[in-house]
Amino acid sequence: MATVKLALVQFESALMDVAANVRKGLKFVEQASREGADLIVFPELFVTGYDTDVIGGRYHELAEDTGGLTVGAFREAARTHNINIVIPMALKRSEGGIANGAVIIRRNGELAGTYSKVHLWEDERKVFKPGDVCAPYELDFGKLGVLICYDAGFPEAARTLALQGAKLIVTPSAFSLEDKHRWDIYYPARALENTCFVAGINGVSREGGLRLFGNNKLANPRGELILSGILNEEGMQVLEIDLDEADECSKLTPYLRDLRMDTYGYQA
Repeated sequence: MATVKLALVQFESALMDVAANVRKGLKFVEQASREGADLIVFPELFVTGYDTDVIGGRYHELAEDTGGLTVGAFREAARTHNINIVIPMALKRSEGGIANGAVIIRRNGELAGTYSKVHLWEDERKVFKPGDVCAPYELDFGKLGVLICYDAGFPEAARTLALQGAKLIVTPSAFSLEDKHRWDIYYPARALENTCFVAGINGVSREGGLRLFGNNKLANPRGELILSGILNEEGMQVLEIDLDEADECSKLTPYLRDLRMDTYGYQA
């Protein structure tokens, strides 16, 4: 068995209060470690909060690079609590501009890499630069795929990660209530068609006009929901999965084996 215990956080961010969000995030890391989690994942842009209407250009002021205080604090927490961490945040790009990004930290505090959201949603385009790479990150339990929110609506993104060997894909998100019908569909669909585990991690928001509703999701490689978190409340779900289930399902329903890459042009 290749078991992994996940901690998925429905985080309620204080808009633009980075210090407060980091302090609370570190408490969740400590709690997840006490419960034996191997990996903790937070929602999209949880370090600053998500609201392009309210925050707008201030994301540029609040963005940090991987050498900043926020990443430093979570790297130390990863070492102290022996846990892998995915931190979604406004991330300064070495080539200029900022990304709606995520930093992936190994349990020894090393950086496994960074991800920049590829498919930007609406007004995000006015603030962030899109990424152009979908590739998994090597952690101690195997290859982890990371997407962000709207990325999950593009089957090609998850398929590209699955073709590179990711058996678990996590998707930090900021889904609003009016789009919940898509939230309910994305994760079972991406899991089924790629015979892997797919998680959606959503924020909770009561500030401004944007209503993020939590309701974290996790679907297994058969496309069955094994987690549907509580609505409109901050909290964390901790549960264990067996990554070998992905291999078993792939033998029964070999979508990845039978994919006509010559027809569709996949280059993974």
